[in-house]
Amino acid sequence: EVQLVESGGGLVQAGGSLRLSCAVSGLTFDDYGIGWFRQAPGKEREDIVCITNNDNKTYYAGSVKGRFTISSDNAKNTVYLQVNSLKPEDTAVYYCAAAPHYSEYIYACYNYGMNYWGKGTLVTVSS
Repeated sequence: EVQLVESGGGLVQAGGSLRLSCAVSGLTFDDYGIGWFRQAPGKEREDIVCITNNDNKTYYAGSVKGRFTISSDNAKNTVYLQVNSLKPEDTAVYYCAAAPHYSEYIYACYNYGMNYWGKGTLVTVSS
């Protein structure tokens, strides 16, 4: 069974930082790319950034580059999202998802093309 489990969310003050984790099991890690996405209340799911685990190349969605950094620990089958200078508008449920590393949806980091999803972790940023 494929599982993606997010952790690291919580309540943080504006200007603070968080590191989210996505622990992956049930698939061959290097065969997949992992993406981070978020969904704020009342809004559509937003693409953030993706990484291909075979070569650790990253693919950023245009709107968030600069404050978000993705990384992968292949030994731990875990992908991280470092988020700095948090703003209240970053409040959302953050999800990780997986697709084959050669998928065009990984290169485009497009949430509609992901095959497997975690349940999300809530990040709340107070002003």
